[in-house]
Amino acid sequence: MSTYQGSRRSTRPGRRSRWLLAGGLVAGSLVAGAAGLTVVTASAADGEPAAPNPGQPAAMFQHDLPESDETPQRQGWDRQRPEGRHGSGVAPDDPGAATGRSTGHHGRAPDGTVMPVPCDSARLVAALVRANAEGGATLRLAEKCTYTLHHAFQQPDEYDGGIRDAREAADAAENPGDAEAPPRNPADDTAGLPVIYHRITVEGSGASIVRGPNTPDFRFFTVRDGGELTLRDVTLRNGRSAAEGGSIHIVHGATAVVEGVTVVGSTSMSAEGGGGAIFNDGNLEISDSRLIGNRAAGTQGKGGGLLNGGVMTVHRTEFRHNRAVSYGGGLANFRAAGDVHSSTFVRNYAGQGGGLASFSARTKVFDTLVAENTAEVGGGLANSDAVLVLRQLTVRDNVAAVKGGGVSTFQGLLPVDDSAISGNTTRGDGGGIHAEKSNLLVRGSDIKGNVAPGDRSRGAGMFVTAGSTSLYRSHVTGNNSTAEAGGIQAERAQMKIDDDSVVVENAPTNCVGSKVPVAHCFR
Repeated sequence: MSTYQGSRRSTRPGRRSRWLLAGGLVAGSLVAGAAGLTVVTASAADGEPAAPNPGQPAAMFQHDLPESDETPQRQGWDRQRPEGRHGSGVAPDDPGAATGRSTGHHGRAPDGTVMPVPCDSARLVAALVRANAEGGATLRLAEKCTYTLHHAFQQPDEYDGGIRDAREAADAAENPGDAEAPPRNPADDTAGLPVIYHRITVEGSGASIVRGPNTPDFRFFTVRDGGELTLRDVTLRNGRSAAEGGSIHIVHGATAVVEGVTVVGSTSMSAEGGGGAIFNDGNLEISDSRLIGNRAAGTQGKGGGLLNGGVMTVHRTEFRHNRAVSYGGGLANFRAAGDVHSSTFVRNYAGQGGGLASFSARTKVFDTLVAENTAEVGGGLANSDAVLVLRQLTVRDNVAAVKGGGVSTFQGLLPVDDSAISGNTTRGDGGGIHAEKSNLLVRGSDIKGNVAPGDRSRGAGMFVTAGSTSLYRSHVTGNNSTAEAGGIQAERAQMKIDDDSVVVENAPTNCVGSKVPVAHCFR
């Protein structure tokens, strides 16, 4: 169970809204105004405004829609059978596809119906309100439409306690000092769209959802306890939150599936939290997506692209040009569990872990590129008091100002299997890997061409101290540091190198100068 502290006061009031009775909003009407709905305006594909007059409440339900010569069906509120991702009667990944019976997999409404949403931001808000009222639905956005939001959606957003209250009470007992932290300001935790309380799917159809210029701070989606959001084929742009999650926030008891989504230019200003694009404290599956140019800009901001405090799986996703003040420029896994497969981390920045950081967590990263990232510590990846498992990685051309150009691990477990760590740079020690008080296992991997050009820099290939390091079937070659040793510098560490490993052609020496004898090292 996640114990992510930063989410406590920025993700919850006390109980769920009184409108959410027996599976949704009380059917009928929703009071608009100061306690109701703030109208948003839309930009159609051609840029023409499509919203009601300023200050006019958006339609909430079908009988509230503006009068028109068009039938409700032509206004976009007809129910259609789902076509799935490939035009079939049901989604191709639906287990009921073989029998022709939809199971509601991935957030489809129980009856398998789809609600089209015209290219109008007010209609999008109304459709989400209706979906919550009916206990879930699938919404299909207008193809290539831009839905521009100008105001946060005004609604009471109160929790009903349960797992969150129990977890936070336990955390407070274990960490009494946290009780002295300033209380959460509910005004910081705002969203431009209605909070997700049920199983809701948004099929983007290539559409964009954008926070308009010169507007108050708000994210787009907040998924509360019991909510299940599936978001596909949509771009989220310019989200900005004073709390965690610049565009998407998933609380501890919630679930989100994010597929083919691009999140661009979003920011979390949370002082100790983060997640410039996405914050997850629940269960997140993200695939085939792009997190580009997002920031965790608070004083201790974590996870410029994504901050995970729950359970997370990432597949085939790109993290590029994201920034975090504290750690995890692309992704930060904090007191949580996360798996990353077949993804890329390129040109991200953080204090620690320019591409990815695993802190007090269990993180597995497979078949992934980590390149051209920058940090003070751990230019490519940083691991602290945690388990970071690396397999089939390429870690290249990353830069650390202090130590660990490619990878840094402190007081952790770091197995590195079948990987290449090359061309990384640090002005301190450990151009390829810096390991302190850690159990480092390097198996079937190449550590080559890394540099440590600082005035006193050592261990361009590997710098290990106060821990245990073992090399099996691995090569440490062509690394270059200012001071001895250039290949492997070991201090107060247990070293083991098997007969199939090679340490050669490093400068100024391979292992000479190391304070611990390094067996099988060609000096």
